[in-house]
Amino acid sequence: MENYRISVNTFNEVAQQYQDKYMCWPEYTATYDALCDYLSPTARVLDIACGPGNIAHYLLTRYPQLDYLGIDLAPNMVTLAQVNNPKGQFKVMDSLDISRLSAQFDAMVCGFCLPYLNQVQVRSLLSGMAAYLEPNGLMYLSWIAGDLGEAKAQTSSCGQQVFTYYYPKQWLIDVLRQAYIEPLYLHRQQSPNGQDSELFMIGRRQR
Repeated sequence: MENYRISVNTFNEVAQQYQDKYMCWPEYTATYDALCDYLSPTARVLDIACGPGNIAHYLLTRYPQLDYLGIDLAPNMVTLAQVNNPKGQFKVMDSLDISRLSAQFDAMVCGFCLPYLNQVQVRSLLSGMAAYLEPNGLMYLSWIAGDLGEAKAQTSSCGQQVFTYYYPKQWLIDVLRQAYIEPLYLHRQQSPNGQDSELFMIGRRQR
């Protein structure tokens, strides 16, 4: 859990810089469009680890009538997300504590949260997400592909740290199928740093 908290604190500190880089990041828009192709314009959506609301902004621009809730453990991210998306609702909440929610959702978005969770946390999060999806509900995930193993620490020139975990495609698909989520869409591309491979998936709850 310590690695997770350290990463969250770093994202809280760099929220403005993260927004400046990723708020209108065009390399991911094709995957958002793919989600929109499946998504009802009035769906109830939960955005887990919403950051500054970059995915929310794209989806709410496309479908302004979405019933949109975003959560993030970094307060500065939540503040930015609400400013960027006045039509949505955003609050500070741990992605690992979604059992506090009472509503069911038609779709869940989880953009690049998984790289900062260990295997036990990822399994817990994905099973929890599936439990709060309506039948035939949609799940959008993005993560960094790689072999299972220990977290890799990355330290900025200012001493800020994040701990990154990598997950193979088939491992994650197997975990999702155990929660009755079947993939509909898979896409792979290079990460902005040019060193890693990013994976994007849209799945549907089967029952």
